[in-house]
Amino acid sequence: YFVNTIWFLPVNFIPIYLDFYIKAFVFSCPVKVSFAADPATDEPTNVPPPAPVEFPSHAPYLLIGGGTASFAAARSIRARDPGARVLIITDEPDLPYMRPPLSKELWFSDDPGVVDTLRFKQWNGKERSIYFQPPSFYVSPQDLEKVENGGVAVLTGKKVVHMDVRGNKVTLSDNTEISYDKCLIATGGVPRNLQVIERAGEEVTKRTTLFRKVEDFKALNKVSRDTKSITIIGGGFLGSELACALGRRSADSDLEVIQMFPEKGNMGKVLPEYLSNWTTAKVRSEGVRVITEALVKGVSFKDGKVEIKLKDGRVVKTDHIVAAVGLEPSVELAKSAGLEVDSDFGGYRVNAELQARSNIWVAGDAACFYDIRLGRRRVEHHDHAVVSGRLAGENMTGANKPYWHQSMFWSDLGPDVGYEAIGIVDSSLPTVGVFAKATAKDTPKAATEKSGTGIRSESETEGTASSTATSSTPAPPPEPQQKDDYGKGVIFYLRDKVVVGIVLWNVFNRMPIARKIIKDGEEHADLNEVAKLFNIHED
Repeated sequence: YFVNTIWFLPVNFIPIYLDFYIKAFVFSCPVKVSFAADPATDEPTNVPPPAPVEFPSHAPYLLIGGGTASFAAARSIRARDPGARVLIITDEPDLPYMRPPLSKELWFSDDPGVVDTLRFKQWNGKERSIYFQPPSFYVSPQDLEKVENGGVAVLTGKKVVHMDVRGNKVTLSDNTEISYDKCLIATGGVPRNLQVIERAGEEVTKRTTLFRKVEDFKALNKVSRDTKSITIIGGGFLGSELACALGRRSADSDLEVIQMFPEKGNMGKVLPEYLSNWTTAKVRSEGVRVITEALVKGVSFKDGKVEIKLKDGRVVKTDHIVAAVGLEPSVELAKSAGLEVDSDFGGYRVNAELQARSNIWVAGDAACFYDIRLGRRRVEHHDHAVVSGRLAGENMTGANKPYWHQSMFWSDLGPDVGYEAIGIVDSSLPTVGVFAKATAKDTPKAATEKSGTGIRSESETEGTASSTATSSTPAPPPEPQQKDDYGKGVIFYLRDKVVVGIVLWNVFNRMPIARKIIKDGEEHADLNEVAKLFNIHED
């Protein structure tokens, strides 16, 4: 009608007629159209406004992964480059948080709302959140490119699926591309599962927890209150910590807690056999039914229960399984990025400066690095994430430092028994243990009350170690003291007669001394004398 009519109008009426029909069309349209002024003609245009930007297209510092290593790197970058713009990309819905409380302190909270607040009382009595910083600390991703003094932004719920190393850019799962100048890969790892569980079917899968994230803590917390029995498969750090935590909870309920593993005792791959056996007795005293030398042959669901069949013919019936059988480093980006994965230790292979390629560094669980003292390693502990993330951040800003600061790790079996360790701690190595009688002051709880610290990450502070007594004439290491009660002590791990690892058993705030012994790399004629440096015989 419009086209047919315009031909019959006088020439001077055509502009008026056009204006009328255009406005009639616009205001009758269900889609909102913005009239923006053309700066050249000052005439309105029908160009719709651009869609809001969810995240920047470029980040000078791009950190893949939202865990401890990434946060430590971001803090380190900002310390050396105060105006730095740092973008963290994580596939989790949460801001960066610490993982240790998920298997430790959160379980001992008296607050029924702890699953919502994620706040807990540390052993020193002080309360804190698992999150490193509140939301107000971070810049929104939309504003990262605009803020005058830079900042740290976190893009949650997004996964990097491809890296273009030559083009210095990454691709997200929604095909969005973000370019970078410097990139850190701190993707951590995913919990391993047993193949017999994976093949057992949907009913078993629904009743199995692979413990790693906040959502896993929340889910297991609910399970522990709604079911009658939980079986933990795995006798390492995580499995033993969860066993003690759930065992303590079972004292106030009818929950049955079972722990099974193939070793002869708890943490059998780390502790010497005599101390592993003592630890198993401690776990049992917490109300846990511990089944040692248990090889899982099959898992099935029958009559409303999960049945775990062991190689020796035993059958364990349970309501829920927690598989705590190790961590698989996340190396999905290796293929697209052309990065080398270490065939022995797993993880991205990096040099002593944690660099994998030009402008790419790796830190945390996913890094297989060269330790200038102990050789090539891969470490899966909180303190290492702090140390390696901090070093990677420094090197991303031009520090060019090698990895030399030995990180420590710790494990607590409740508030009364704990240990800190450093170096290569492997029960297959020869060990020398020196022990003393413990007092009420020799517990994780007492140690944190005295120091005022919470998370025992020694890397946050530097200590001074005194010199160790050395001898050029090596002597055979003494046998460990055979005692029924290993209250507190020091265990030395030897390789070629040199101390390469140390466990401080209920001995706290002595890590700088242990670090210096390993750094010196010397043979010692009498490790009983070296143990005196730790003051274990003091009351």
